Amino acid sequence: MAGDSTMARGGGGSGFTSDGWGQYLGSYLTIPVVNRAIGGRSSRSYTREGRFASIANEVKSGDYVVIEFGINDGGGLSTDNGRSVASGTGDETQVSTYNGVRETVHTYPWYLQQAVALLKGKGATVIIASHAPRAGWTNGKFNNSPDRFVDYAKLAADRSGAQYVDHYGYIVTEYNRLGQSAVQAFYPGDYTHFTPAGAKVVAEAFVKGVIAGNKALVNRLNTAGKALGGGGSTPATTTRATTTTRAPATTTRTTGGSSGNCAALYGQWYVFSPSVKVCHG
Repeated sequence: MAGDSTMARGGGGSGFTSDGWGQYLGSYLTIPVVNRAIGGRSSRSYTREGRFASIANEVKSGDYVVIEFGINDGGGLSTDNGRSVASGTGDETQVSTYNGVRETVHTYPWYLQQAVALLKGKGATVIIASHAPRAGWTNGKFNNSPDRFVDYAKLAADRSGAQYVDHYGYIVTEYNRLGQSAVQAFYPGDYTHFTPAGAKVVAEAFVKGVIAGNKALVNRLNTAGKALGGGGSTPATTTRATTTTRAPATTTRTTGGSSGNCAALYGQWYVFSPSVKVCHG
């Protein structure tokens, strides 16, 4: 498994016990799971650090590789954090300097397509999943406004011949089924990282996506995994927000960008309460 903190061991949360959903996937499979997700990574930084290459050196024909990025890939390159990808969906590039090293930065689909080609060349079956959403609610319903990386994940899968699971959509479906009170308990410290209980639900949402889409991994489900297919779960229809939404607020909390540059860099606000809104793209 290749991903960021939402998939990784320990989960990346601060001040509370968190875990990544990759730690729970093995509970539903008949094959062992090797979780190579690392907190704070993006498709770009995971590539630059040679982590896809490392997986390719270990993988054997018949293995499965699940790739999920997007939480850390946005932001822009005006102040390069080493994670942000170039704008665009194809072969576009931007030249940037990170840690004193000049770097040609590619787009999100480009990084994933290169990884898929590398892994498929070793005989692996690759599944690209859209990333987990950040938590937020409006009138008792989960905010269903995916950022551009959800679309980009499917695009990369289609282009590369990888299988695709709309993990984002299946998570939204599960969150709405469970309800706001239960789901908010999964996020005691921030709106991105979940508790172990939340990570388990996110893992189950992925399995439901595998079953519904009849992906190759369905043949590796154990009894517990197969049982998740009995609920008729479908992914929520995802509509990416194209406008900036702002609510009256006396206090503004932002992550990922300042209040002045949210629309320019990220494209949308998520509103969590009358006094809390979070910049996200």
